[in-house]
Amino acid sequence: MARLMLSLDGNVLAEYNMNKERYTIGRLPDNDIRIDNPAVSGHHSLIINILNDSFLEDLNSTNGTYVNGKLIKKHAMQHGDVITVGHHQLRFVDSQDGEVEQDEFEKTMVITPSSQGEDRIRRVSAAVDQAAKAVAAKRPSVPENATALPKAKLQVLSGAFAGRELELTKALTTLGRPGVQVAAITRRAEGYFIVHVDSGKENDYPQVNGVPIGPQARRLNDNDVVQLAGVKMGFFES
Repeated sequence: MARLMLSLDGNVLAEYNMNKERYTIGRLPDNDIRIDNPAVSGHHSLIINILNDSFLEDLNSTNGTYVNGKLIKKHAMQHGDVITVGHHQLRFVDSQDGEVEQDEFEKTMVITPSSQGEDRIRRVSAAVDQAAKAVAAKRPSVPENATALPKAKLQVLSGAFAGRELELTKALTTLGRPGVQVAAITRRAEGYFIVHVDSGKENDYPQVNGVPIGPQARRLNDNDVVQLAGVKMGFFES
């Protein structure tokens, strides 16, 4: 099933599954995809789904409808197309290519353990162990196994892979781009922790909620926003 990812300034606002034949986009409340912004016409654009194909049409809007930066009247949608309506973007994701896209995201951002030196892995583990002990010391004593560690995932909030998700099922997940910025997220009994591994510039640390984490490991909390190698990702527990 195809879907649309609505974003503004690189931040994902909503996701729409294309499970109907017609979808209108516009400012008025009767639209299937409502964008309440003066730059958007009352009924701005229309998407028609026919079998496995989707077609976009501009409804004589005031400011026009753009696909990948080009003004269009009618357009046959392709996976990865970005529709611009006013100041907002709608990224078209074809579910038939979803697995390929996920693979591309993992190839781009997820680093295999074999590519990391043993000394770095030891340094990461030591930093996380220290942070985990500090967290445990602050907690009131509870019976062992009284609470299970919740499942967690990262969801990309910006860039070409906005909307992609990565389940954090491994004890250690290394993310980033070598030579730019690399971090590791670890699962411990005390929670999930992020720690800086390497970067192309000195003291260029990943950020959590807009604040650099520094050289020490930092525990992640539900709804935290991680910025790593130019990509914003939301951390969500379930």
